[in-house]
Amino acid sequence: MSEFIAGFQDTMAYLTILMPSLMAGAWVTVKLFIWTLVLSLPLGLPFALGSNAKFKPIKAICQTYVFIFRGTPLILQLYFFYFFLPMAYGVKLDPFTTSVITFVLNYAAYFAEIYRGGINGIDRGQYEAAHALGLSKRQTMFGIVLPQTMKIILPPVSNEAIVLIKDTALASIITVGELMKASRGAVNRDVDTTAYLIAAAIYLIFTAVLTVLSNYLEKRYSKYDEREVK
Repeated sequence: MSEFIAGFQDTMAYLTILMPSLMAGAWVTVKLFIWTLVLSLPLGLPFALGSNAKFKPIKAICQTYVFIFRGTPLILQLYFFYFFLPMAYGVKLDPFTTSVITFVLNYAAYFAEIYRGGINGIDRGQYEAAHALGLSKRQTMFGIVLPQTMKIILPPVSNEAIVLIKDTALASIITVGELMKASRGAVNRDVDTTAYLIAAAIYLIFTAVLTVLSNYLEKRYSKYDEREVK
């Protein structure tokens, strides 16, 4: 019994030493997640609209952007912005800023495709009805189509947000001190994998919170739809 108590005390003492660095890394993860989501969600919309544009040069530019950032690995994009730009053009940014820019550009491409699919999923009768009422294309898009699109795209956007919280671990490859880097440093220093287990638990907590929030929003919108039907 005394050995168990001693072992428990040693474990708690180690956790006391370990947790500050892991919580600091978790906070960096949260900041990277928030910055990426706040900037990439609105950025994806103009690229979605541009991909559906009738003006071919704009359409080609938007489709090429989406193709490049969805077609290449995020880790390669991080290397490009962190290593290639300084060598080729002398543009040197700190690791966190580089990660934010890379993640925003990458996720904006994914959100653009989600938006485009939602917009294209709106029945053509909605456009015809708006035209019959004398509404302009801008009024139709922002007053009728996009509000309905927001409800359609909520599940895939929520899924991308959950993927994002896990993708932030990739920022550790360019020395961003987020959760994965903090846990790896602790494991290398102490030759103890406890930090990885705690990091996994923290990621699971983040994912659980996002899942609960996503389910809440979906239920809220579904209740709103039910009221409209009644």
